Amino acid sequence: MKSKRTPLGELRPSQLLYTFGIGAIVDLPHLSVIVTGLEDWPLASCKPIREDRLLEQVRRRLGLQVQGLYTPPTREEHTGGWMPAFDDHSLVGAPVAPFPRWLRCPFCSLLAPIKSGLFQLRTSPGRPDLAKYVHASCRKGTQPAALPARFLLACEAGHVDDFPWHWFVHKGKTGCFGMLELREYGVSGEAADVEVACGECGAKRRMVDAFGREAKRNLPDCRGRRPQLRDFEAEPCRADRQTILLGASNAWFGVTLSTLYVPEAKEGQLARLVEEHWTVLADVDDQNILRFLRKQGKLAAFAACEDEALWKAIVHHRDVSAHSAADAEDIKGPEWRVFSKPDVKINGPDFELREVAVPEKWRNWFSRVVLAERLREVTALTGFTRIASPRDYAEGEDVPSKMRASISRSAPTFVPAAEVRGEGIFLQFNEENLATWCDRHSEHEEAFRDAHKAWRRRRQIERPEAGFPGLRYIAIHTFAHALMRELALECGYNAASLRERIYAKDDDGNGEPMAGVLIYTAAPDSEGTLGGLVRMGRPEYLDRHIGRALEGLTLCSSDPLCADHTPEKDGATLHGACCHACLFAPETSCERGNRYLDRTVLVETVRRAEIGLFEK
Repeated sequence: MKSKRTPLGELRPSQLLYTFGIGAIVDLPHLSVIVTGLEDWPLASCKPIREDRLLEQVRRRLGLQVQGLYTPPTREEHTGGWMPAFDDHSLVGAPVAPFPRWLRCPFCSLLAPIKSGLFQLRTSPGRPDLAKYVHASCRKGTQPAALPARFLLACEAGHVDDFPWHWFVHKGKTGCFGMLELREYGVSGEAADVEVACGECGAKRRMVDAFGREAKRNLPDCRGRRPQLRDFEAEPCRADRQTILLGASNAWFGVTLSTLYVPEAKEGQLARLVEEHWTVLADVDDQNILRFLRKQGKLAAFAACEDEALWKAIVHHRDVSAHSAADAEDIKGPEWRVFSKPDVKINGPDFELREVAVPEKWRNWFSRVVLAERLREVTALTGFTRIASPRDYAEGEDVPSKMRASISRSAPTFVPAAEVRGEGIFLQFNEENLATWCDRHSEHEEAFRDAHKAWRRRRQIERPEAGFPGLRYIAIHTFAHALMRELALECGYNAASLRERIYAKDDDGNGEPMAGVLIYTAAPDSEGTLGGLVRMGRPEYLDRHIGRALEGLTLCSSDPLCADHTPEKDGATLHGACCHACLFAPETSCERGNRYLDRTVLVETVRRAEIGLFEK
């Protein structure tokens, strides 16, 4: 992590996946821009990330033409001395374009597009923070900075467009394209106090007509615009359009896939070294290349190894990795196998496990505790949605193609990715006790199943019965939230830095059942590897934290309202007895958007008893 202040416009690689990815709108001091598609990315400035298991999952969703995972464009660290402000090195970064294209003068209320020529771009050499559009001919001010119009049009198909100002103020198609003004009355900023007016014909209309149930009749059909790709969808868009505000939280949701790096069991020191240095060796397709790499000083770890033996080890590793990636049945299966059966032989710089004793008090419920002292997580961006969050869908189920917006005009040959390192605690539940408990409370599972179907029907999601995680998942998920909140009080990380990774699968005859949770932290800097979380996994500490976490669930400050809540049959909510005061976690921490939670499945509450997994 840099000690100096982050320069203006500089983002972490992970932010270009979760917050400001392709298609997202970024606010700069005087400009509003949109991150453009992969065709505009300088691939020469993107570094490859090797994670075969994740690449295989990306190919299954986007096609076999995807060749690799790459970091966003990054500049090399400047070691010191004078550096020109406008050389090629200083201009490396994620490409953007101004959006929205309509601007407003805050002095005279003029509303016009950039292409009208009424606004001029002003830049200052060496000061990108001063770049802005100005209204040079403003009659009420001296070249004031123009602001982006704060109303946009978007739809659930991932399209976003400038607000149709002329169409809206004239209530349909018109031949009048006079100068427009966007006037604000009062200081509230509400849509009812904002009016757009045409200076040519005198037409006026309040922006409140663009919101609410009647908005559909007051807005034109979606044009299928994709400003991040600078084009329009070939097929007509039939999705419902709606007005959103610039900077709205539902304007962009990244569709991502993530995996934890899992090393293969290697016999021999050479095989382990090849695994650890695979980023350097992955593109070696001829034995002669090894001589070049040695001269470049990139094979120092293999100084005692002959080129012929190293070449054979590279070929063998490539064959094994390709076979493992092709046979990957799911994204969490390999992770579950190494956590449930930890082997110190596979420990390395990016993956290190250490099994510790289960606290004596909790051995009826947990069969294994594993401390993950080193973890490496790789995440890839495969698309994005607008209006509807991808977390409305079940884990492992793709967002429908009609809703997932593309990150390139053609089939992508690479996707943006980021890798972070961290630590965590893995707890494996006692399979026999958990399975017996689930069978005994099948009626509670059916209540959640009905709510799950209603939730998906209400949002017009295909196959409403699909993707239900089951009571096993609900119990493990609820426990994970309770323990995360407790650990955040003492481990040294804030609550938003902790994440969960749930492993829940019934014994359906296709592979072994899974019942466990990994609570981990991962960050692109030292925040993810300080050791505070692993320390809390020691038996003497974990015993206390589990007890306090469960005790805190018995009574909520919002009881009895919280305890009375049950999964809604009308599809309004997908959780039972839980709220912000007792179980809800930050959005970055929960893998299911604070759904499928219910503290009554773990402990006795003021309204319900004799159900909880931990009641005895």
